[in-house]
Amino acid sequence: AGDTLLKQIKSIMLSKIRRNRDTLARFGGDEFVFLLEDCSPDQALSTAQDICDAIHNHHFTYDDKTFAIGASIGVVPITPETHDVNNALRMADNACYIAKEKGRNRVHVYNINDKEFIKRHGEMHVVSSINEALDNDGFSLFFQDIKSINDKNDEGSHIEILIRMNDKEGGWVSPGFFLQAAERYNLAPKIDRWVVENALAWFAKNNEILEKISMCSINLSGLTFGDDNFINFVEEQFKTHNLASNKFCFEITETAAISNLQDASNFIARIKDIGLHFALDDFGSGMSSYAYLKSLPVDYLKIDGMFIRGILEDPIDYAMVKSINDIGHVLGLKTIAEYVETEEIMDELKKIGLDFCQGYAISKPEHISSLLTA
Repeated sequence: AGDTLLKQIKSIMLSKIRRNRDTLARFGGDEFVFLLEDCSPDQALSTAQDICDAIHNHHFTYDDKTFAIGASIGVVPITPETHDVNNALRMADNACYIAKEKGRNRVHVYNINDKEFIKRHGEMHVVSSINEALDNDGFSLFFQDIKSINDKNDEGSHIEILIRMNDKEGGWVSPGFFLQAAERYNLAPKIDRWVVENALAWFAKNNEILEKISMCSINLSGLTFGDDNFINFVEEQFKTHNLASNKFCFEITETAAISNLQDASNFIARIKDIGLHFALDDFGSGMSSYAYLKSLPVDYLKIDGMFIRGILEDPIDYAMVKSINDIGHVLGLKTIAEYVETEEIMDELKKIGLDFCQGYAISKPEHISSLLTA
């Protein structure tokens, strides 16, 4: 089916270019490159748009099934500033990705002063740093306490595992600097694996610390849902390090879960089959949170910090937090408040009846080695 589609796309594209002057090449997979010689930028843009429209309007039929297809196209004028072929291809690739990010089935023209390109260029440096950190053990594990505030709660202490990137001056780079780029360039699943492997290895060496902890949470990217081998990887890690899986909890954001509800539900169920717990992070940020909550077999709800911060001044934030807590308890879930920054907020959350709090009012993130002296 793929070969048939590629041949049809090739025919469409060849019909839109000048056969005696332009060059079409298959660059790999489903990527193609055009070289349009003696062609003005306006002509190139017109040609690219014709190709994009023709592909979008083509209905691919195979085995009595019809599929809608589309193309994203990046256009780069070749000038003295382009320098060489590799640079031209890199700029075209960047333009193509921006076309994809803006909704696909469109054409984007490279402009060195474009804010999107400047941002992307900066992200490429971050991606290089991430890859270097993955190859050279350049990440470090941190943790933050999650405190029980409900007198009826019989669970002991919880912690959440966090990650920092080592900078070249002996300091730490916060995840806000690199996780967005990791998600965009599909490196987040590799980071997830690094965290799981290194966290379990640390607790295997310091088992007496794990015995004092009731639950250890580890964040996962939504992209990890698509990693077919991740479940097997997790099972192997627990066997390798001989650790009890019921001491650990994975977290995913509500946004990641709702973007692919069925895959999220299946993924969570398989993780729980191993014996781990699951938490839904940033809960309340979606428009229909309650509607799908019954479909996700989670154990904890972490209420989005944007509601927690305003709970003392904003009656709507207060109502949201109370509502989420009530619904969570009806479903048999434990509730956790994020970004608890003052004792006053913590006292109010205790009155509402939340189970756990996390934030600077309880503790700041610390290097995992601090657990040895706690």
